[in-house]
Amino acid sequence: MKIRAVIVEDSRLARNELKELIKLHDNLELVGEASNVDDGVELIVSESPDLLFLDINMPEKDGFDLLEMLDDVPITVFTTAYDEYAIKSFEYNALDYLLKPVSNKRFDMALEKVRSKMSSKEENSSTAKRLSENSQIFIKDGEACWLVKIGDISLFEIVGNYTRVFFEDKKPMLYKSLNQVEEKLPETSFFRANRQQIVNTNYIENVVPWFNGKLKLTLKNGEEVEVSRRQSYIFKDRMSL
Repeated sequence: MKIRAVIVEDSRLARNELKELIKLHDNLELVGEASNVDDGVELIVSESPDLLFLDINMPEKDGFDLLEMLDDVPITVFTTAYDEYAIKSFEYNALDYLLKPVSNKRFDMALEKVRSKMSSKEENSSTAKRLSENSQIFIKDGEACWLVKIGDISLFEIVGNYTRVFFEDKKPMLYKSLNQVEEKLPETSFFRANRQQIVNTNYIENVVPWFNGKLKLTLKNGEEVEVSRRQSYIFKDRMSL
């Protein structure tokens, strides 16, 4: 399995250190490097790498700003010179973190996690413009941040010009409109129930007839969603009810 990687790191010394470590692994290919967030985003969008080595603390914009700018987040291994970021990186669901200077042993451990993660991922059968259920998105709401797998999200809901995202017991805000979100979601598992909400059909626990030809869905997390009359007809056809 060939792993295509990019480095986004403002320190030339740190980039060179990572490049030397990458050279020790035949199945790891460096497809690009960037020294700042804006160039990093452009590189990631153009190359669609499997793996991102990402410095957290960079001037002007930091690593978390970069993740927020991406629609589809690669497998991410944070790099940092500060211990304080190590614990936080797990809160953000990064696969791993590397404390600078990076040792061969620690790099190998991180790479083993990457291999395991990649081998367990399903093939992406969706179109190039859409995400798969295994794609990750980055959400930053106030001081809290998450890397969330699309398939783990049960519901998207309009809140003003933003979208509330439901996963586990969390309900953070995503700074994109619901229409922007819908354009990226896998059509096989997400359904536009009404003007305000998109549901993950894998999380539907119960469906009951509602008023005026509508349906009411109860999700596994207890949330209730009313399907508009027009969408109820589509839902019944789609789900073969």
